[in-house]
Amino acid sequence: MEIFSQPEQEKIVQAINLAENLTSGEIRLVVERHVHKKRDAIAQAQYYFAKLGMHETAQRNGVLIYIAIDDHQFAIIGDAGIDKKVPDDFWEKTKDKMAHFFRNNDYLNGLIAGIGDAGQQLAAYFPRLDDDVNELPNDIYFGKPQ
Repeated sequence: MEIFSQPEQEKIVQAINLAENLTSGEIRLVVERHVHKKRDAIAQAQYYFAKLGMHETAQRNGVLIYIAIDDHQFAIIGDAGIDKKVPDDFWEKTKDKMAHFFRNNDYLNGLIAGIGDAGQQLAAYFPRLDDDVNELPNDIYFGKPQ
């Protein structure tokens, strides 16, 4: 069974494109069914952050949204450039917005809302510049079954 249909995946990628049009920040999404049995959602997000080279952006302003659908866990982590500029609770509003949808098993709209919110929030600290280059792919990365 697919986690998201092709049309749903296209909506998510479109949300990433729209969010990145607001900011020089880079947003990636990792989706899998289960968190690795020896990690929690944050640790799994950190694993994928490194694996996908998210720390290689010029301004260190990459954001990874991670979700394990069947385990009902998710995390949002930002790179060092973001952490230096934003308050400690920076992602809480975004997480709350997403959790509202997730509680109703509406993962598609939860991700779209969270991605959009992430772009809006990042725009305040990392506005899109005229010479902005898309440094990371905007596709969904599907993790391997554990």
